[in-house]
Amino acid sequence: MDMLPEGIEIWLLDYGSFALFFLLALGIIALPVPEETLLVFSGFLINKGTFAVAPTLLSAYFGSIVGITVSYLIGHTGGLYVVKKYGGYIGLTEAKFNRAHGWFENYGKWVLFVGYFIPGVRHFTGIFAGVADLEYRHFALYAYSGALFWVLLFISIGYFFGNYNQTVFEFIEGNVEIILTGSILIILLLIGIKVLRVKLMKK
Repeated sequence: MDMLPEGIEIWLLDYGSFALFFLLALGIIALPVPEETLLVFSGFLINKGTFAVAPTLLSAYFGSIVGITVSYLIGHTGGLYVVKKYGGYIGLTEAKFNRAHGWFENYGKWVLFVGYFIPGVRHFTGIFAGVADLEYRHFALYAYSGALFWVLLFISIGYFFGNYNQTVFEFIEGNVEIILTGSILIILLLIGIKVLRVKLMKK
């Protein structure tokens, strides 16, 4: 399967979990690494027996939380000015910056959780959390749990769908955000119905 740029794929195959850790950490910080595709390909390699399950999952998870923690520390130590001034050189454009800022202002800590699934947003959520002086324990709760869900989801897609027709695979990978949003809305709807029933029964 031709998923990753050749250089990244070779590095991943040669250095395994070590490469996965650093690629994801650097990708979360904002270097041009195709993080979702990297996770999906890792899941595919687990399915093929090339990668072991535990080291791959641990490397992916810790790489993700290291990346977003570095972003948090950048924001917390006054790095917002540096990001706005020089971020364009590594892809952190003003448009992406404003988009992420809007998400954080509207949804606060939850953006740390869902931001992984929004391209152009996850690279800023840690920074904004640091700038907003969000307590580390709150940052860790939302950011690290979001990282776990993100890693498990995309590795699972590669593991379970990597052997399927390439067109089907690309559709799932390209629309996972829509699928996830729909799933969350359904869950919230079911919770709302249950709460409403409880209230009606108490009357």
